[in-house]
Formats: sequence, structure tokens, C-alpha cells
Amino acid sequence: QVQLVESGGGLVQAGGSLRLSCAASGDITCIVAMGWYRQAPGKGRELVATIASGGATNYGDSVKGRFTISRDNTAHTWDLQMNSLKVEDTAVYYCNAGCKGWGYSDHWGQGTQVTVSS
Repeated sequence: QVQLVESGGGLVQAGGSLRLSCAASGDITCIVAMGWYRQAPGKGRELVATIASGGATNYGDSVKGRFTISRDNTAHTWDLQMNSLKVEDTAVYYCNAGCKGWGYSDHWGQGTQVTVSS
């Protein structure tokens, strides 16, 4: 099992920045992909950014050019730097780890609230 703990959410004004962090523990050797997803009130969960163990990144269209995902393999953490935040970025942000073992499984953190005010 993989346990994920997020930190760094909060309240920020539009145009500001926040940095989210995710720390993994447990069976971390199975992790092949790391990422962030978000869910706004009344909406489904959507991709924010992912980074593969080889370093390849992928971003949701709405955050490209504003958000950056990075990882520290030694510390088993990955961060999401969010710049030029917009009101529509308000959501609960979830840390995600993709694990490959006998099959493939997704693991999720508990979520951290990001609120962007106008």
C-alpha cells in the first residue's frame, strides 16, 4: 500500500501563487507515475498534472503555462507550483500515485483545499 499526504493548500488572491506538496510512504517502490488532480464543487475530478518516473510531464489544458509539477525521487515527494492563479482554479486538489505491481493501481491523498479569491 502507498500512503499519500498533501500539504500547502490555502486561500490566495487571483494572480497569486501557491505550492502544493505530496509525500509518499509505504510501498513506494511500485510508483511509476505521480500527479495532481482537482475537483471543483459540482464537477468531476480532472487532471492537473502528471510526471512519470522517467520525467515526462503532462498538463491539463487549463493550467498549461501556469502550473509546474516537479519531483524529488530521493525524498519521495512531488510538488505542484501554481502561478497566476485564477478564481476557476478553486478546487480540492488530490495527490495521486500510480503503482505497477501485479497490475496497475491508483492511490490518492486526502485532498487539500485551494481557494482563489477575486
